[in-house]
Amino acid sequence: MQFKTIAFLSILSILFFAGCDSKENKEDTNESKVEKVEIVEKRTEFQLKATDNSIINIKLENDKIIVKEHPDKMVLLTFFATWCPPCKVEIPNLIKLQEDYRNDLVVVSILLEEMKTNEDILAFIKEFNINYTVTNSPDGFEFAKEIGGVKSIPTMYLLNKEGTIFQKYVGLVPNEMMEMDIKKVLQK
Repeated sequence: MQFKTIAFLSILSILFFAGCDSKENKEDTNESKVEKVEIVEKRTEFQLKATDNSIINIKLENDKIIVKEHPDKMVLLTFFATWCPPCKVEIPNLIKLQEDYRNDLVVVSILLEEMKTNEDILAFIKEFNINYTVTNSPDGFEFAKEIGGVKSIPTMYLLNKEGTIFQKYVGLVPNEMMEMDIKKVLQK
């Protein structure tokens, strides 16, 4: 007898809950939903403020990265942070490249670190004897995003004199490899 009561209550519960299906939900699924889509134009021009208060104007044009202040030179763009150990290890190599190829190459470092004052960055530059341009600008983040996103640091882009990306480097890169690539660009 107890079995029949449990079975009856179970069937009654199933029928009750099956009958509680909301008609509003069925109506919603038949209606087409209209979502507002915001179209955002890609930025193509950036002004990166350097620690010496100069401005580096960069323009994205087709597949090129044009650094307006250095139209006739190769540019090595480096994305870094002051807390990044591999970035610090790269600094002597970048200093040497800037010295050895000063007539043909410009190194521009783009800080990807928030809340750093110019005084902090100037102290960092002095500590490591940096001889190349270092920027500290919110536009650095936007620029990194527009060129495809910098997923890890250090990340570097070697641009030929026309602004075409010749090589992208992620992580620590042997100085010999960068020098070999610079020489290849110079030969073209």
